[in-house]
Amino acid sequence: MTDQDQLHAMRHSAAHILATAVQKFWPEAEFGVGPVVENGFYYDIDLGGDKISEEDFERIEVEMRAVIKSNVPFERFELPIDEAITWATDATQPYKVELLNDLKRAGTTIAKDLNADELGTIATGDSQVDSVSFYKNGDFTDLCRGPHVEATGQVGAFKLQRVGGVYWRGKDTNPQMQRVYGIAFATPKELRQHLDMLVEARKRDHRKLGQELDLFVFSDLVGSGLPMFTPRGTVIREELANYSNSLRQAYGFEKVWTPNITKKDLYEKSGHWAKFGDQLFLVKSQETSDELVMKPMNCPHHTRIYESQARSYRDLPVRYLETTTDYRDEKTGELGGLNRVRALTQDDSHVFCRPDQIEAEINNLLAAANQLYETVDMKLRVRLSYRDDSDAYLGSVELWEGAQAQLKNAVIANNLDYFEEAGEAAFYGPKIDFMVTDALGREFQVATVQLDFIQPERFGLEYTSDDGTAQTPVMIHCALLGSIERFMSVYIEHTAGRFPVWTAPEQIRIITLNQEEATVLFADGVLKKAKLAGLRATIDNASESVGKKIRAAELYKLPYTIVIGQKEMESGQVTPRIRSDLEAKEGGSTLSVEEFLQAVSDEAKSRTTRTTL
Repeated sequence: MTDQDQLHAMRHSAAHILATAVQKFWPEAEFGVGPVVENGFYYDIDLGGDKISEEDFERIEVEMRAVIKSNVPFERFELPIDEAITWATDATQPYKVELLNDLKRAGTTIAKDLNADELGTIATGDSQVDSVSFYKNGDFTDLCRGPHVEATGQVGAFKLQRVGGVYWRGKDTNPQMQRVYGIAFATPKELRQHLDMLVEARKRDHRKLGQELDLFVFSDLVGSGLPMFTPRGTVIREELANYSNSLRQAYGFEKVWTPNITKKDLYEKSGHWAKFGDQLFLVKSQETSDELVMKPMNCPHHTRIYESQARSYRDLPVRYLETTTDYRDEKTGELGGLNRVRALTQDDSHVFCRPDQIEAEINNLLAAANQLYETVDMKLRVRLSYRDDSDAYLGSVELWEGAQAQLKNAVIANNLDYFEEAGEAAFYGPKIDFMVTDALGREFQVATVQLDFIQPERFGLEYTSDDGTAQTPVMIHCALLGSIERFMSVYIEHTAGRFPVWTAPEQIRIITLNQEEATVLFADGVLKKAKLAGLRATIDNASESVGKKIRAAELYKLPYTIVIGQKEMESGQVTPRIRSDLEAKEGGSTLSVEEFLQAVSDEAKSRTTRTTL
């Protein structure tokens, strides 16, 4: 067992120890599932009319430590499926009864719809379950697949974190349960380090900073999951999107535009309606009988543009990009800040190419991604998601193997850190997932390069090959940022709101030492020069002390602040106050207004994260 496998087993065991402690204080507790999640675990619990609150955490943790100290073994045993149902019924565990009945009826396929850690399945075939496994520690027994550590004493340091309400199996027609979350690490030191990181993460929470820095707002009148961006937040969105566009345009991508609504027929043809129909917003026309939807993705539209004219093998690759907003009817309980929204803007792009062109096109996209994430100062690695040996994938094995080899070659050619996972591909093609690490060491999946062998076939896309025969192109989906809203949530927290000059909503603030006419006129002149240089600058001429005005600029985390008084007017020189993380020289530099503005303009154009002053 690897260290990671051991940590997984330890966290899974911690979930059972949590349930053991809860059952001691609430003997009538009914348990749902308790899987491992990133850095810890959770357990879904129904206490009937009672509730667990964070005030209960201390006594629950004391009992959990007692269970760990007792060092009782985790004992695994099996029961035939019908005996397991009898056990769950006698133990008054209705949620386990439901899971077991589903396993008996639907077999192992049900595991794909659940957090499978808690399904104690031992399958003899693809759709039949003969028996299930249980784990027992002391007086507590639970339906579970495992694995677990050998004994409770092998569970390391842990802490309960929070409790929230969830619907059983994520359906709002089901009973509501409480989900108790905990974190667990092998050693107390690792736990303390993680807790310190969480304290810093709370300071960097993008929802908190979004309000403090005036970046985006939500309104009940507009609707949940529908963010609106202020002028300051819109600057960041547009700078990021424009950079992504410029990187792809350098590799031959051309802008297209498609409408926000479309006939339902388009998504029936693409197959998205059958798979995602319940996630689409429906639109009713008062003029026609057309059934319309808000577009949830852009690829079917781009196939229509490709198909609008005949294509030769000489015309390929054809490359489209579109930065556009899509709409998905996400569950209200899953929405959170900019992480999960109903209106998501994608820096989307699609390539239609010959099979022999896949590697070169992937290479271009990876080079663009590498440059983008280097610019935003995030470490990038990629996951190569391949097919496995099952029959769950469309297209020939030979086509898949050739495409997967080309993906890997492109990743290696770009010197990217990568890892491979079989069975993680979409059913219609292998993919590359972009994984970035932020300033706190947290890893996020932000975007994907996806090969698609199926959509071109569904839509009958063709090109004429060099021998005159009609061939089907391969489609490559790619977004460098992914959802711009979600990327912004990561980016805001990564920078802690201390944006580099190129994305800073306000790059320079000009503070007047007094409200005298000459001072104001000189400051206005500096502002006009800044605007002519393409810089985002403002004047603070409030009748407050200079100290208060400097403090106000610091609260907005501005890169540069300059104070205009008699000395600056006489000399034509300024000594800018530079935000500390930009690594300014000690004592700062005094230079002419023109030199200062030129330096800031150069920094913005080069997208550096450091000052040159």
